[in-house]
Amino acid sequence: METGKVRENPLGYEKIGSLLGKFAIPSIISMLVGSLYNIVDQFFIGRSVGPLGNAATNIAFPLSISCVALGLLFGIGGASTSNIALGQKKEEEAADYMGNAISMLFISGILLGIFSEAFLPILLKFFGSPADVYPYALTYTRITCIGMPFLILTTGGGNLIRADGRPKNAMICNLSGAILNTVLDALFVFVFKWGIAGAAWATIIGQTLSAVLGIYYLANCKTMDLKLKNLKLKMETVGRVASLGTAAFSNQIAMMVVQIVMNNSLKHYGALSNYGESIPIACAGIISKVNGIFISIVVGISQGLQPIVSFNHGAGNHKRVKEGYMTALRSGAVLALLVFLAFQIFPGRIISIFGDGSPEYFEFGIKYLRVFMFFTFLNFVQPITSNFFTAIGSPKVGMFLSLTRQIIYLLPLIIVLPLMMGIDGIMYAGPAADLLAALTTAFMMFRELKKPIYNG
Repeated sequence: METGKVRENPLGYEKIGSLLGKFAIPSIISMLVGSLYNIVDQFFIGRSVGPLGNAATNIAFPLSISCVALGLLFGIGGASTSNIALGQKKEEEAADYMGNAISMLFISGILLGIFSEAFLPILLKFFGSPADVYPYALTYTRITCIGMPFLILTTGGGNLIRADGRPKNAMICNLSGAILNTVLDALFVFVFKWGIAGAAWATIIGQTLSAVLGIYYLANCKTMDLKLKNLKLKMETVGRVASLGTAAFSNQIAMMVVQIVMNNSLKHYGALSNYGESIPIACAGIISKVNGIFISIVVGISQGLQPIVSFNHGAGNHKRVKEGYMTALRSGAVLALLVFLAFQIFPGRIISIFGDGSPEYFEFGIKYLRVFMFFTFLNFVQPITSNFFTAIGSPKVGMFLSLTRQIIYLLPLIIVLPLMMGIDGIMYAGPAADLLAALTTAFMMFRELKKPIYNG
C-alpha cells in the first residue's frame, strides 16, 4: 500500500515513463562512458599500433571485466539493499548498507590490483596471448593495473550515487573521466608518440578523476545521513549487499571466463585456419567492445529500473513494479532492433573505424560480426530481467539468469562446436547461446508475472 511517506518519494508516485527516463538516461550515459574507455583506447591503439595492439587490449580485457564485476557486486548490491531499506522506512539500516558497500569497493580494488601486478605474466599467457601480442599486452596491462581501485570505485560508486537519487551526479563522474581520457589519449599517443603505454596512462588518469568525484558525492549523500560509523564492516551487512549484487557480479565473471576460453579457442583454431593466431583475437576484441556499447545501454536501462522496482517492491506497490519492467523491456526492444540492423548492414565500416588490416583481417571481422551477433535483437531481455529479480530481492533467480547465456550455453558451445566446424564453430556458438538464453529468461519472467501480486 502507498503510505503518505511513500507518496512523498517520487519513486512511489511519479509516472513510470518519466522516472525511467530520469534514472535510465544518466545511467546509460554513465555506462556508455565506461564502454568508451575501451572504445577510445581501441581506436587510438588500432590507429597507432595496428591489429597487434587491438589484440593486446582483448587479451587484457578479462582483468577489466573483473574490475567491473567487483564494482557491480558491491555497487548494485549496496544500491538495491539501501533502496529496499528506504522503502521500508529503515534509514539507519540503509546507511549501513551504503557505507559497507563503499568500504568493500575500496578494499577489493586494492586487493585485485596487488594480485594482478604480482601474477601478470602468468595471467596474460593464461588469457591466451600469442607470442607476437604478449609484449604489447604486458605493457598495457602493467600500467592499467594501477588504476584498478579507481575503476572499481567508479563503477560501484555510480550505482550508489544513483540509489541516492542523483543519477546526474553519477553521470558527471563518469563523463568527466572519459573526456579527460579521450583528450589525453590523443595527446599521449599521437603527439607524444607513447603508443600503447600512452593509452594506458590516459585511461588510469581518467579513472582517477572519476573516482575522486565519486568519493565527493558519496560523502554528501542526500537521502540518508551517512557517517564514518556506517563504513565499519559488518559481516551480515556485507553478506546481504553481496547477495543482491551477485547476479550482476556472476554475469561479469561469466563474461570473463568466456573471454578467456574464447581467446584461447580463437588462438588455437585461428592457427589451423588461413587467418593465423592474432587476427581472430584482434577482430573479436573490436566486436566485443562495439557490442559493449549496446550492452551498456541495455544495462543502463536496467540500472535505471532498479531504484523504481526496489522502492515500490519494498512499499508493496507491485503494479508499479510490473509497469516499470514492461516499460524497460519495450525500450530495450527498440534499441536492440536498431543495433541488429547496424551490425548486419554496416559490418565493414564498423571494423574499419579501428584501423587498417589485411584482406583476411576484414574478411574474418565482417563474417564474425554478422554471424556471432545475429540475435542481437533478443539480447536486451536477459540483462533487464536478471537485474529485475535482483531488484525485488530474488538474487538466486537473478544470478541463474545472468549465467544462462555466458556459462550455461555459450561456454559449452564454444568448446564443442569448433570440434566439428573449426573456427566457424566459435561464430555460430554466439547466436545459439543468445536464442537459448532469451527463451529461458522469457519463461522465468512469464512465470513470475503470473503471480497474483502483480495482477491484484
